[in-house]
Amino acid sequence: MEIISSQGKGTVFKDSKKHYEILDGLRGVAAILVVAFHILEVFSGGDHTQQLINHGYLAVDFFFLLSGFVIAHAYDDRWNTMSISGFFKRRLIRLHPMIIVGMTLGAVCFYYAASSMFPAIEGTSFLKLILVMVLGWFLIPVPGALDIRGWSEMYPLNGPAWSLFFEYIANIFYALILRKVSNTIMWILVLVSAFALIQLAVFSPHGDIIGGWSLEPEQLRIGFTRLAFPFLAGILLRRLFKSGNIKNAFLWSSLLIVAIMSFPRVGGSDYLWWNGIYDSLTIILLFPLVVYIGASGSIKSAVSKRLCSFLGDISYPIYITHFPILYIYYAWVSNNNIQLEDSLGVALLVLILCIVISYIFLKLYDIPVRKWLSKKYQ
Repeated sequence: MEIISSQGKGTVFKDSKKHYEILDGLRGVAAILVVAFHILEVFSGGDHTQQLINHGYLAVDFFFLLSGFVIAHAYDDRWNTMSISGFFKRRLIRLHPMIIVGMTLGAVCFYYAASSMFPAIEGTSFLKLILVMVLGWFLIPVPGALDIRGWSEMYPLNGPAWSLFFEYIANIFYALILRKVSNTIMWILVLVSAFALIQLAVFSPHGDIIGGWSLEPEQLRIGFTRLAFPFLAGILLRRLFKSGNIKNAFLWSSLLIVAIMSFPRVGGSDYLWWNGIYDSLTIILLFPLVVYIGASGSIKSAVSKRLCSFLGDISYPIYITHFPILYIYYAWVSNNNIQLEDSLGVALLVLILCIVISYIFLKLYDIPVRKWLSKKYQ
């Protein structure tokens, strides 16, 4: 997700193209909402209708849309001077160093998260843990025999890495096929994938599009469906984009993102399909609108520039490092039967800790490693 594909401060690849500072900021806003969503998720008891920041899971779909937009902006006109292998090198340098950190952090935190929530932890040998970590370094999804947490995740050391798995697939398809596809064909692909998304959301047994993190066939279907529309629509939106002149674009687009992801569950448990409609229309209509608003604005205030730069810089690191910390937080809540009202202070500290840790990894590891890799391999 070009949360995942920032071209902000500290990014290795630079050019003279327009830099969408507001989109950097929006990535960070959405990433922090994801952390808050996951912090509060433990108190839902598995009941999606009771989840606070109820639609925080839609941040992944927003990231896929941003990724398509920014990749098309950065690379659509570069293929006369850039090879496919060169593209893959750039993407690996941008994304993979933090994947290694996320998996390693997951391994370090693993045994500290032992609780009834994670039934497989206590029976996991150290050698098995190391094997899963090494596979995670290469973003290789683990089969059921290596499910060391008990949640059937592709990456049991760092659950959110599933979206990076699909991001890599999107990058491969872009380089091999999508970059050559005409806008007419792209329109057809976007419409077909929109229909598939609506079908998934409305007829979901849970009334939402949550899923994609497992190698189970139905979960893979959810993951590919969630990837297809926003990534394709992001590419098409960038190709058709004509910038407006929207004042206070960062403020309005940020408020929209917060409102969309914080919106209460629609329809309750009696009309699950209502929420499916909300999910699909949000991804198909509202997220492209948010990106259009963000791309049509400009930042003039020095404070706003620094804020957008900071949010963009930490967006990927916080996304890929926060869940190992939350595994421990979940265990604390579970083992001590902590209620929401008793956990707010700790929850706030956990959120701040996730931000601080992501910033430390950004400055002391991610930026220096990417600079070194760029000098060596580009």
